[in-house]
Amino acid sequence: MFFRQIVRNSIRQSQRTFSSTAKKSVHFEEGVYTNIPFKVHNRKIPYAIVHFSFFGLAFAIPFVAVYVQLKRSGAF
Repeated sequence: MFFRQIVRNSIRQSQRTFSSTAKKSVHFEEGVYTNIPFKVHNRKIPYAIVHFSFFGLAFAIPFVAVYVQLKRSGAF
């Protein structure tokens, strides 16, 4: 008797999950550059300019900070 209840519950669960996944299925675009969260082609500003300016600024911040601190202390 207990075994029948387990089997019945597992069948109900499998049916329920199957029907819910069928409703949620959506088709997404496939192909090159569709797996990243930003646009690479057909941009107003080319992606390379944005990329290198972002990382260039991040690289320059420590050097600018050192320059400002040395200038402030009078050692420069």
